Amino acid sequence: MMMTDPATHRPSGLPDPEYHAEFYEDVPSKRLIAWVIDTIVIAIMVFGVSLLGFFLPLLIWPALYAVIGFFYRWLTIAAGSATLGMRFMAIEFIDRDGRPFDSGTALLHTAGYTISVITAPLQLISVIMMLVTPRRQGLTDTILGTAAVNRRVR
Repeated sequence: MMMTDPATHRPSGLPDPEYHAEFYEDVPSKRLIAWVIDTIVIAIMVFGVSLLGFFLPLLIWPALYAVIGFFYRWLTIAAGSATLGMRFMAIEFIDRDGRPFDSGTALLHTAGYTISVITAPLQLISVIMMLVTPRRQGLTDTILGTAAVNRRVR
């Protein structure tokens, strides 16, 4: 069962999926749609940077995409515990205490995501975990003790 912090009257800890399933309902499909939105936003940013460099950065598109994508994810998650795509889909990350991510947790989560993306078997494991675990946590979420939850519920 989920605990409440008496000082803030906010949830503390990750919500129990047995008693609070609404926190995790449809989260994997929302994460997928959010990922597509974020991919488009990052691609637009990379194209904009390429215009500034007279299209020369297009020669290093994958590296530029990785760097811009890393900073985009880290900074947007640190600022609001969600990327722009996640905000559009009304989901957010919470830490093991039920709080929004701080900058350090956002950095660790983004680093874990990046490692998973560049290592196909880890990404596959992460996606499978999101589909089968009670809290719909991916590999990085499980390691950090975090979860993506529906924002409206909080």
